[in-house]
Amino acid sequence: MRDDIAVTPNHIPWPPLLYVTAAIVAVLTGMALPGGGSWLYLPRWFGWGVLFCGAMLDVSAMITMARARANILPHRAATTLVTSGPFRFTRNPIYVGNTIMMLGAAFAFANVWFLATGILAAVAVHQLAIKREEAHLALKFGADWDAYASRTPRWLN
Repeated sequence: MRDDIAVTPNHIPWPPLLYVTAAIVAVLTGMALPGGGSWLYLPRWFGWGVLFCGAMLDVSAMITMARARANILPHRAATTLVTSGPFRFTRNPIYVGNTIMMLGAAFAFANVWFLATGILAAVAVHQLAIKREEAHLALKFGADWDAYASRTPRWLN
């Protein structure tokens, strides 16, 4: 397995597919079992604002990776250890952004299933992707990765 991780960090399911699947399940479940409690009935703009913040975190991380000429595809080997931009605050700003977007969607659409499936997607991404990605980065970047990982939280502090 170590040789496999050294070559490529992930295979299917790609983390983006996990979040897209979670969103589809939330929409379909919300149609079959509507409702979600009065806590979801904050102003819709609040949810859209949270969703927008998550999307901007994603975009910022992608721009930072592009500027560093780092590979962004989760099934290909890392080319550069990116530690600037949003990567200063979290080792996984795209996954954090996706999770924030799911939370925002729960409020924007008053659909509690976005919250439930968003949590499940985050747990699945952690177990299926992040652990492998971090093992890959440790093998590829050694002491630089260790130093970065020791000062930067995996999700958020």
